[in-house]
Amino acid sequence: SCDWAVGLIMETIARVVGTAIVCITAVFNYLTDVFLTQPLKATIQHLEETDLTTLSGENRSLKAKSLWESSGAVIMAEAAELSSLKSQLDQLGVPLYAVVKEDVGTEVLNFQPFFNGDIFLDAKRRFYGPRERSMGLLAFLRVGVWTNGLRAFRNGFIGNVSGEGFILGGVYVLGPGEQGVILEHREIEFGDKVNVLEVLNAVGRIQRELVSLEER
Repeated sequence: SCDWAVGLIMETIARVVGTAIVCITAVFNYLTDVFLTQPLKATIQHLEETDLTTLSGENRSLKAKSLWESSGAVIMAEAAELSSLKSQLDQLGVPLYAVVKEDVGTEVLNFQPFFNGDIFLDAKRRFYGPRERSMGLLAFLRVGVWTNGLRAFRNGFIGNVSGEGFILGGVYVLGPGEQGVILEHREIEFGDKVNVLEVLNAVGRIQRELVSLEER
């Protein structure tokens, strides 16, 4: 009976601590959300004229619209979590690209093992706008930032402390031609993952509308 009582006490303490953590997390998230700049939706007109620079092989410049104008594309700005979808997207004929805001030190080199695809530099950070958002030091008050950072560290991804490290990125699913922006996910905190199923559903829309156009 003593063991039962101890077990009950420990379970009660665990529940109280768990509830307290949830409450504290909610309070800190609310306080930081108040000071976080809200995103503006990016239009296809804003994105397509972005000047990108290749970061592998011979450096060359291109307009961003060339990445999706024929087959659509999924473009991730600082979101390595989507790399696992690359083989599925390749089978669907929709490429996955990565965009970074700067090329400082070995940052891109460190990122390449986590993404087997083309990486482009967006020096004017248009894929981080049209209203650029930064968390600043408030990020350290969010439990999600710490847990996301720990997960990334365990997966072997290590960032650096150089450059613009506080700017929030996002993920775009862009359709060919006039289809435009099908899905736009903007980070609310560092490491905020897009819903993979939503990405695949958005890519499915590309496929369905392409078939519809071919049948006309």
